Amino acid sequence: MRSKFFILFILIVFCYFKSVSGQNLQQDKILSIISAFRSYKEIKNIQLKVPTVVEVPFDNEFIERFDFAVFDETTNSFEPYYFKQETFVNEIPISINTIPFNEEANKMIDKDTTTYTEFLLPDNYQGQAQINLESETPITSSELNLVLDQNVALPTSIEIRAFVNGQDKIIVAKQTMAQTTIYFPQTKSDKWQITFFYNQPLRISEIRLNQDNATKITSNAIRFLAQPKHSYRIYFNPDRSVNVLVGEASNLELTEGLIILPNIKSLNNSSYRPSDMDNDGIIDVHDNCISVYNSDQKDIDNNGLGDACDDWDKDGVINSQDNCPNNPNQDQIDTDDDGVGDICDKEENRITERYSWLPWFGIGFAVVVLVVLFIFTLKTKDIKEKNNIDQENN
Repeated sequence: MRSKFFILFILIVFCYFKSVSGQNLQQDKILSIISAFRSYKEIKNIQLKVPTVVEVPFDNEFIERFDFAVFDETTNSFEPYYFKQETFVNEIPISINTIPFNEEANKMIDKDTTTYTEFLLPDNYQGQAQINLESETPITSSELNLVLDQNVALPTSIEIRAFVNGQDKIIVAKQTMAQTTIYFPQTKSDKWQITFFYNQPLRISEIRLNQDNATKITSNAIRFLAQPKHSYRIYFNPDRSVNVLVGEASNLELTEGLIILPNIKSLNNSSYRPSDMDNDGIIDVHDNCISVYNSDQKDIDNNGLGDACDDWDKDGVINSQDNCPNNPNQDQIDTDDDGVGDICDKEENRITERYSWLPWFGIGFAVVVLVVLFIFTLKTKDIKEKNNIDQENN
């Protein structure tokens, strides 16, 4: 009987800890999602008697990425949502091309932050991408916005030129990029040339030349199914793409019974943590080596690329993974497994390689031992024979 109670007790304890572990794991997933968003709106005290679709306006908010997360604080879960956008704008259409040519350049002006145009890094780790924007009629602008794909560092520097009054004019002289928005004196032109200089792979989701002379009327809103007596938070403006798992969604496009809430003040998300792919404490947009831990950000040659992911000997192996960073050795051969490639291993770790005379000493010692044993054997044999002769004489 006691053994049965003991087994039952063990099962109860096991189930309890498994439940707690599962809850902690779920909470970690929630925090991981929430930490990607910069802002949120608090939705409380909605007077509902039955589940009802509500609409929350986002008309006066700067929205870089159209990724949201509707979090039900009552059930501690994420809810499906519908993003409604209506735009009435007389923006001047633009065309885009790049040098070097990139066949996917149009993805930078498709107003879809889930797509991007990629500029690969040359062998010398000094990339340059020229983006040309043209329009049939002149555009008046004083601001350029850049939206990068997730886990991408800012270009090291930027230069902006425009064709003004028949002349090529420098609008922004080559300067270091510290943020994704570049301001400049208001300029009117139908030909713009933006040049980015980079030393890590560059993926641009959107490049937006703000049109000061365009009339814009934009209506943005989020719809979701709200439950009576539930509280919600709508997280928005993330710095990276976020995959939020939700349950089955109702038809949120229907307007029947829809309740439009008044404009709600946005709040800064204290749980926001900027993207840091390698967890070295340097956020991606300012990290000179995004994929490799290098909190010291050392850059001995001042080329804007951290030493940890630079490739000084140009053998295709970055320094942090190269067992001989100063000499080309793509094969990475390391005979004695001491972490230093053979090509630059001046002092091998094996004793026989450190002391070349040691093998000969060993051979000589072995020969001496064999000679001594041979002599000892001969003497032992002579003694035995002498003893045998003495016994026969006796």
